[in-house]
Amino acid sequence: MMKRSIAAGLVLCAALVYSGSAAGERDTHASIKSNAMLIQQKHPLTAQQKQTAVIAAYAATGDIPALHDALQQALDAGLTISDCREILVQLYAYAGFPRSLNALAELMKVIDARREQGIKDAEGRAPGPLPKPEEMLAAGTQNQTTLAGSPVKGALFDFAPAIDHYLKVHLFGDIFSRDNLDWKSRELATVAALAAMTGVESQLKAHLGISKNVGLTDAQLAELIPLFESRGENSTAQRLQGALDAVCDR
Repeated sequence: MMKRSIAAGLVLCAALVYSGSAAGERDTHASIKSNAMLIQQKHPLTAQQKQTAVIAAYAATGDIPALHDALQQALDAGLTISDCREILVQLYAYAGFPRSLNALAELMKVIDARREQGIKDAEGRAPGPLPKPEEMLAAGTQNQTTLAGSPVKGALFDFAPAIDHYLKVHLFGDIFSRDNLDWKSRELATVAALAAMTGVESQLKAHLGISKNVGLTDAQLAELIPLFESRGENSTAQRLQGALDAVCDR
């Protein structure tokens, strides 16, 4: 009996050690991935990054004909099907499920039409392993803190703790832990979507700050202004210009 008890105790200790080691390895891996996504970009925005912003803006406003053309251009520019899908999935957190679902339905139509034309678009990659459900709050809190540059607190979150929980667990946990779209691309999509909408100026300014935290510069973000102007989206360009003027480094 004593031998069985000792053996059971050793097994339990080994399991605890392994569990702690595995958790430590996951934390280290997550830290390495997040640090890689914070490296400052040294070159102007790529064609793929610009198309990421355009897709997000049209999807956020529900301009399906313009989104149709933008998706065609994005795929031609080298964005993968996975890239486009991920941009539109993330969009629901900022523009709502209806806009996201309608945009995803349009992406499906575009892909099907291109396949019928013999165009073979790259599928792209699926996200890597995600934190376990019981780890998602901690992962999301870490991602949010890294992105914002400091812990996010305030009276609003004290007043409505449920929204704080949803932001941490789902947006910054579930979504920002998906590594098939890098954080720079996620923030460019978010900035463009918010600039395209009205009444979200404070969130736009906040995400311009986050964009800089993940390695984008004022000059790179400003490249989006003529991009939208060239498409006749002057209101979007003006909102983005005003927000940049308010947060850019002096």
